[in-house]
Amino acid sequence: MVSSKAATVGEYLAELPENRRDDIQQVREVILANLPDGFEECMQYGMIGYAIPLERFPDTYNGQALGVAALAAQKRHISVYLHGLYADPDLTEWFVDAYKQTGKRLNMGKSCVRFPRAEAAALDLIGEVIARITPEQLIAQHEAAHG
Repeated sequence: MVSSKAATVGEYLAELPENRRDDIQQVREVILANLPDGFEECMQYGMIGYAIPLERFPDTYNGQALGVAALAAQKRHISVYLHGLYADPDLTEWFVDAYKQTGKRLNMGKSCVRFPRAEAAALDLIGEVIARITPEQLIAQHEAAHG
C-alpha cells in the first residue's frame, strides 16, 4: 500500500495484510507512547499522521495540520517520516549517530526512516526522537521556514 484513501486510522489498519498490520501497530504503539502532548494521531496524505490540530495552530502554509511524523506501510518496507528532523540538522546528526550505535541498519532519506519489519528498526530511538520534538518547537521551525 503506497497511499490509502482510508478516512480513519482504524480503516487504514484494516486495509493492511495481517503481518504488515502487526508491524505498523508495533511502530504506532512506540510513537503514541512517546508523542508529546499537543500532537494528535490522524490520517494525513494517505498515511497515519501525528500533527498539531488546526484548532491549535491554523496558520500553516498549505491549510493542513502541521505534522511532526507519519507512518506508512509501503510495498517492501515500513516508512516513518520524521518531519521534525528535516528542519533541524543538529537533531538529525544526533539521530543518525545514535542509530548507528544501536547496531541496526539505517536506511534513511531526508526525514524518512525505512525498514522491512518492525524488529529491524531501532524503535526505542524512534520513540526518543518523537519525544524530543514538542509542538512549540515544530511551530517555531515552521514559522522560521515560512515566516
